[in-house]
Amino acid sequence: MNKARKAAEVRLQGVAKRYGEVTAVKPVDLVVEAGSLVTLLGPSGCGKTTVLRMIAGLERASEGKIFIGGEDVTELSAGERNVSMVFQSYALFPHMSVRDNVAFGLVSGGMGRKEAHGRAEETLATVGLKGFGDRLPSEMSGGQQQRVAVARALVLQPDVLLFDEPLSNLDARLRRSMREEIRALQQSLGVTVVYVTHDQSEALAVSDRIVVMKAAEIAQTGSPRELYEAPDSVFVATFMGEANHVKGEIARLDGSDAIVHLDGMDLRLPARGLDVGPVDVVIRPEALRIVPAGTPGALAAKVRTATYMGAHAEYNLDTPAGRLFVISPDPQVLREPGAAIGLVTSGHGIFVVRP
Repeated sequence: MNKARKAAEVRLQGVAKRYGEVTAVKPVDLVVEAGSLVTLLGPSGCGKTTVLRMIAGLERASEGKIFIGGEDVTELSAGERNVSMVFQSYALFPHMSVRDNVAFGLVSGGMGRKEAHGRAEETLATVGLKGFGDRLPSEMSGGQQQRVAVARALVLQPDVLLFDEPLSNLDARLRRSMREEIRALQQSLGVTVVYVTHDQSEALAVSDRIVVMKAAEIAQTGSPRELYEAPDSVFVATFMGEANHVKGEIARLDGSDAIVHLDGMDLRLPARGLDVGPVDVVIRPEALRIVPAGTPGALAAKVRTATYMGAHAEYNLDTPAGRLFVISPDPQVLREPGAAIGLVTSGHGIFVVRP
């Protein structure tokens, strides 16, 4: 298969979508760099799929402009934008062979059947389905059908490839495998990808950048590491993975650090531009380490529940600072409910955010 055309930048300038009095997407500005994979992440109803459909031309923007490869495509139809979309449902034709499914867009566009089939076979080989062209979709597994849907989108050699919750119909193990394949394929082809999901693990695994959306607007944009380790809000922190949220107070500043008081523990944390006063503290479950009760400087805690998870143990703990969820890497020593323990920090995964 020939590589996709030179990767195209996607730029949204003040793009919004309204349905009568309902605002589905507030004005957003967004740049997806050419050749990158950017994920729109957020809960149901936050506007992420509407943004994707406006990029695709399946929804008309109520205001703002959309540029693909520097061209203003705001008023162009979906067929005039040279973008391809992989849908959650795959949308394969059940009565057509896999080869005909992949070639369908080419044939509909006027390409000869023989040439279209040749291109389809090349593309099927690209997604690991060489020799599967004669099968019907019903004779393929869920993961294979997903690859057929990707091949059907790629065969059109789009400037931009769009994914709408592509792995939600697959089981957990197959999702892990497929997200790795999608990422590897995107990197090998160098195509620009905009990817929508509500699964933060999926977003962390595939993305160059993640756009977290909340209530029809962008809450924060950054690399997976930036959003996980330096979220701007409790919402972003808790949406980007398991996180405890407790109230604290910055007692004083010491250079770029803040001395943060929790009930039962004082912490030195990066101040992140915050001043003395009440503050929200976010604590990742892996940021706390269980020690014997009474350990100097430890936060007193009592085990509420303890769960053996094979590779680790999970605890719900009652502490003076509030209830905390903690992941212990040592499942062999499982503390019993009611046991008194202590908690110390592991040096990462704790940060302050603005209340």
